[in-house]
Amino acid sequence: MHLLEDLHRNVRTIAMPMGMVVGALLCRPITALEELSHQMITPSLIFLMLFFTFCRVKPKQMRLSMLHLWMLLFQIVVCLAVYFLLLPVDEVLAQGGMICVLAPIAMAAVVIGGMLGADVTTMATYSLLCNMVIALVAPVILSFTGNGNCTLVQILSRVAPLLVMPFAAAQVCRFLFPKASQWIGDHSQISFYMWLVSLAVVIARTTSFILDLHGADFTIEIGLAVVALVICLLQFKVGRMLGRRYGDATAGGQSLGQKNTVLAVWMAQSFLNPISSIAPTAYIVWQNLVNSYQIYRKDHEMKPEARPEA
Repeated sequence: MHLLEDLHRNVRTIAMPMGMVVGALLCRPITALEELSHQMITPSLIFLMLFFTFCRVKPKQMRLSMLHLWMLLFQIVVCLAVYFLLLPVDEVLAQGGMICVLAPIAMAAVVIGGMLGADVTTMATYSLLCNMVIALVAPVILSFTGNGNCTLVQILSRVAPLLVMPFAAAQVCRFLFPKASQWIGDHSQISFYMWLVSLAVVIARTTSFILDLHGADFTIEIGLAVVALVICLLQFKVGRMLGRRYGDATAGGQSLGQKNTVLAVWMAQSFLNPISSIAPTAYIVWQNLVNSYQIYRKDHEMKPEARPEA
């Protein structure tokens, strides 16, 4: 039994880096398969893993807190601060850094947060709140930092179906099929493996995009990757600091640090200089390396408990 537990922990520790490597190496066939499915693989996986996670969430337990408001304020204020700070250096760097902060919490953050011991209800509440607020705010910010063509409907059409629908489906399942909902909630770790497949697909698509990108300055590409790394580490750190003040450092770190990079890449390619999308693309790698390290530490801390002394 201990051998199986150790094997599971080891698999979880290396799973995300391996998923990224597989996605990068097999970028062409995976991207072709995604195109063949009319780009439905990733949305379907996101729907299913959120459904599994939301089966653990009771709406009556969802409450807004000051932690949620502080994190929202951080995203809106700091994304503008990063943009104007980097604008004198280079506009593309400014756009890339700004979108890495503006992007809402990743829909899979609740899954990873639950694995790390965060309060799933706190994160689910922030996931719904943050994505809707950013959908309202993003068109305003992108109107003067980009080409000005972004609308509320465009953002909502990308966010709402994959956020509201699995939540609603999970609550209907809890009401009509409580035993099935209980089983799903008890086996929500399945959503982690769905996330791995989704991660490989996202990495494959972004790798193909970079390989097909022409006319980009190599210095700018490196600069965007470095900016994304600094912002990633900063957001995880600030999120944990805020979360610690309100009793859940892990929820704060994941809510602020783990971003909806698929949405961020789309916004950058659609409404900013397309080269700026290298920043959220690099952010995908950085945030999943951070998550891998956190899972390793979490499993390492649990290991002595899993092996009581004889």
